[in-house]
Amino acid sequence: MATAFHIDPVTGWAKRLTDVLLAATGLLLTLPLFPLIALAIKLDSPGPVFFKQLRIGKALPDRVKLFEIIKFRTMVINAETQSGATWAKKQDPRITKAGLFMRKTRLDELPQFFNVLRGEMSIIGPRPERPGFYKQLEQDIPFFAERTYGVTPGITGLAQVNQGYDTCIEDVRSKVGFDHSYALALSNPIAWLKMDSSIIFRTLAVMLMRRGQ
Repeated sequence: MATAFHIDPVTGWAKRLTDVLLAATGLLLTLPLFPLIALAIKLDSPGPVFFKQLRIGKALPDRVKLFEIIKFRTMVINAETQSGATWAKKQDPRITKAGLFMRKTRLDELPQFFNVLRGEMSIIGPRPERPGFYKQLEQDIPFFAERTYGVTPGITGLAQVNQGYDTCIEDVRSKVGFDHSYALALSNPIAWLKMDSSIIFRTLAVMLMRRGQ
């Protein structure tokens, strides 16, 4: 297995502290929205309010962590029963009306604050991939697997604010460079702080301007 990116110890400590503080604050501020979002989901389509799915987490020298991501459901129930794991696409018929609004504003990702508090995710980092796509992506994209060596996946990130959701393998291919750039910034506390501050402001802009996909 490849060597993990060098993360400055100060950066690692500060990043985890920031994750906990931001996730806890985010939950306190947005919890009043949870019942409203749940009601919108229930009125729009039958099925559960939350959507859980296995994802690839941080890669360590001896293993790769797996975790269950949690989001508000944005697609019809059993959206992949017939097709299996498939990419999202523009004007995807599986996405509900409430789900479309949540994706554009990124409200569907609010429950991931719980993943952050559990240490499974970071506020900012590479997108956590699905195991069903991982082998294909690792084979087809050079240095794809290295993007999460020692780096915790995030709710948002440099790649996410530059491109949004992945719809095909080419989208993922172009994101790998962003993920590696972010990992390199973790080697210096000042570079990390500047990078994370920029990504947070850009993420807020995406949410407010409804530019999510």
